[in-house]
Amino acid sequence: MQLISTKKELKSYLDSQKKTKSIGLVPTMGALHMGHISLVKKSVEENELTFVSIFVNPTQFNNKEDLDKYPSTLEADLNLLQAVSDGIVVFAPSASEIYSGEITSKTYDFEGLENVMEGEFRKGHFDGVGTIVEKLLRIISPTRAYFGEKDFQQLQIIKKLVENTNLPVEIIGCPIVREANGLAMSSRNERLDTELRHEAGFIYKTLKAAKQKFGTKSANFVVDWVKKQFNAHPKLNLEYVKIADTDQLKPVKRKNRKVKYRAFIAVYAGDVRLIDNIAL
Repeated sequence: MQLISTKKELKSYLDSQKKTKSIGLVPTMGALHMGHISLVKKSVEENELTFVSIFVNPTQFNNKEDLDKYPSTLEADLNLLQAVSDGIVVFAPSASEIYSGEITSKTYDFEGLENVMEGEFRKGHFDGVGTIVEKLLRIISPTRAYFGEKDFQQLQIIKKLVENTNLPVEIIGCPIVREANGLAMSSRNERLDTELRHEAGFIYKTLKAAKQKFGTKSANFVVDWVKKQFNAHPKLNLEYVKIADTDQLKPVKRKNRKVKYRAFIAVYAGDVRLIDNIAL
């Protein structure tokens, strides 16, 4: 397995691999878990060469304390990746290497996708996401890039980014990987104590019940029902729950059988913010 930390070294490596027919990219912020590994395995299966980027991107954090607390576990990450394949190339640059000067994000127009849900509660977040993803796509020029559906809004925004910039890459969304109690795997889960990690299984349990209710009840009814469940929970604080269509991410007013919907949720377990979603 190869570890690269500079753009110059990366370019040199890519130049040596010009006969490679397909390159897969899995962008991560490290603190890898089995959700990430499922993306890496899919890339290894579908491409001749797989890159995994490990970079905690400062421009997508609107809360400096959250950035400071984000786990950094490079050695453990490398061991996990080595167990998947010793042919993986890891790109782990510094912020100054990636941003080459002032660490700021570009401003994007994602046609409204950036203004709802996560965008509403984390101002500027998706400009930061778009900036780093565009940089990685331009530096590595992958054939395919892999993202988890846990961050479904992010996935749709990255598809829009690629569409708007005409970058020649296929964006592939991969299913959410869950812990035994249903909690969506996330690097943030490591910050939960044992009790909260157990209690956080309530999020997926509630989403599954909401999905069942959505078959016969209105979207407003289901949203209100979810709010009541969390109001009654002593350990978890609901930030938002939304039911939206999967393409435009617009909140549903009246159900249409021809439209696909998802329920989206953000919850605080202590000071740890968790997100999840489910297809309805």
